[in-house]
Amino acid sequence: GCVGMTSTRDAGNLRIASWNMEHLAERDGEGCSPRTEADYARLRDHAAALGADVIAFQEVQSKAAAERVFDPAIYDVVMSGRPPSTRSGECRGRPGLFIQNQAVGFAIRKGVPWTRNPDLSALALGNPDLRWGVDVTVSRGRPVRLLAVHLKSGCNSGREPTDPDCPVLFDQLPVLEGWTEARARNGEAFVVLGDWNRRLASRGDAFLADLNDGDPEGSVLTLTSGDRPAGCKARYREYIDFIATGASATARLEPGSFEEYRYGGIPEAEHPSDHCPISVRIEG
Repeated sequence: GCVGMTSTRDAGNLRIASWNMEHLAERDGEGCSPRTEADYARLRDHAAALGADVIAFQEVQSKAAAERVFDPAIYDVVMSGRPPSTRSGECRGRPGLFIQNQAVGFAIRKGVPWTRNPDLSALALGNPDLRWGVDVTVSRGRPVRLLAVHLKSGCNSGREPTDPDCPVLFDQLPVLEGWTEARARNGEAFVVLGDWNRRLASRGDAFLADLNDGDPEGSVLTLTSGDRPAGCKARYREYIDFIATGASATARLEPGSFEEYRYGGIPEAEHPSDHCPISVRIEG
């Protein structure tokens, strides 16, 4: 019968997640979201409960910071190659605490084969404080190429040219589009995931519309969260974190597999980050 087939297929599936970890520092008591060892232990528990094979993360100071949550015995940590940002102003509303490097990267469960592709450094537009994209190929059979991003904040809707953040975000768009179109032209299955700092699922969003001009074929991105509301924060019902799949990867999505992990239902005030992880399953 088909029982054997199902189990083999399940073995080839990958749960892929995105998680903005809110100023995850390397050392206790540092950065804009200072933590204790108990806080890091809770984050490790949540990482285990999330159960993902691949996690694209944002706002992580360094590899050492990431490895406090993603145990190197269990995960390979891949960090952005961007030189650490030298921005070190005081954290907003937190006198005596200073902003640290905020980097993008991946935690990849050991046993999942992966290769690293060059970082999408052009996403920083030559600004040492803007984040690079981190680009890996993972495979449990058929490869899928993953680009982790953390786009410019401050332009979550509209396209106000007088707003200093919107022109920057929209300058990042052709860089991103160049990457997605190259993947589609090469016939690669690809996913762009991370903190887009943008309400892409809003009806007629200008950023997504520009990105999804439909040329070349296969480059159109599907938001795996669909039109469901975000549930992480009572005040924010629209996602800004997305796992977006190109056509080949969309065809490999396990139906109904999108999840928002809300830290086991604890009160919002006790969330260990101001973002909740999101994840989907893709057939390997």
